[in-house]
Amino acid sequence: MQQITHNILMIRPAKFGFNTETAENNAFQSDSQSANAQEISQLAQGEFDRMVGMLKEQGVSVLVIQDTEEPLKPDAIFPNNWVSFHENGMVITYPMFAPNRRIERREDVLDLIGSKFRISQRYSFEFYEEEKPSAFLEGTGSMVLDRSANIAYACLSPRTDGSLVDKFCTLTGMTPCLFHAEDKHGQAIYHTNVMMAIGIDFAVVCLDAVPSGAQKHLVSSTLEKSGKKVIPITLEQMEHFAGNMLEVRGQDGKRILCLSKSAYESLHEDQLQLLATFTHLLPIDITQIEKTGGGSVRCMMAEIFLQPK
Repeated sequence: MQQITHNILMIRPAKFGFNTETAENNAFQSDSQSANAQEISQLAQGEFDRMVGMLKEQGVSVLVIQDTEEPLKPDAIFPNNWVSFHENGMVITYPMFAPNRRIERREDVLDLIGSKFRISQRYSFEFYEEEKPSAFLEGTGSMVLDRSANIAYACLSPRTDGSLVDKFCTLTGMTPCLFHAEDKHGQAIYHTNVMMAIGIDFAVVCLDAVPSGAQKHLVSSTLEKSGKKVIPITLEQMEHFAGNMLEVRGQDGKRILCLSKSAYESLHEDQLQLLATFTHLLPIDITQIEKTGGGSVRCMMAEIFLQPK
């Protein structure tokens, strides 16, 4: 299985803003009182458009779909949480923690993708939202997938249920690697993809966020056994979204590591040099999106591994 793709889905936000429903367990969000909602939304749209332009300049194929004005979806810019597309033609939609994020799931988006790519199987996990108790699994936010080694890494949190990770792995033939991770205040990391990113032959990971020595060894040894060069980052670097990266393919198969400007600037010179031996670094300024939304560049991109028609 391929680890990276050059086909990316992105949702252009209509009314991006601070989401009070997700702030309950996303310590990366910040509610700015210095800007009004319209200004924040316009700033985010500008950052989004510039990011799409930068990706296209590198030869990445970006399918941009405009978010609808109604109903209000402040986090629609982060589609990787509600859907994943797999090389064998499988499409999976996921149960979301915040009720106002569940309306991000759009059948018209899947229909459009189905008109361009081959979809052979469709699986829906969202009925777990209605179970007693509810269970959640927010796509490739909750899980960081090593597709080439068939391993799904997941730090458990209110948004990432271990039993659903197991069900995902049974469905996809992957092996789960489950662990707990916390920020410097002891709060559970809400999504695995803010502390960990996996490229073709490297992995950026905040091992300092894993309090259990046994689990820390499990994560690092599993990565190493699968042929990944482990590049550790600190808790402070994680807070600047240095774990929220995504490697994609550009023109002529060029490897590109997408990361935010704040993530890039938080990395030390030796880390940057090591990453540059594997891939081309593409820092993108999405300061407003990160601050208000609590997510970064990886969250904005849903990889499409489906075969084109």
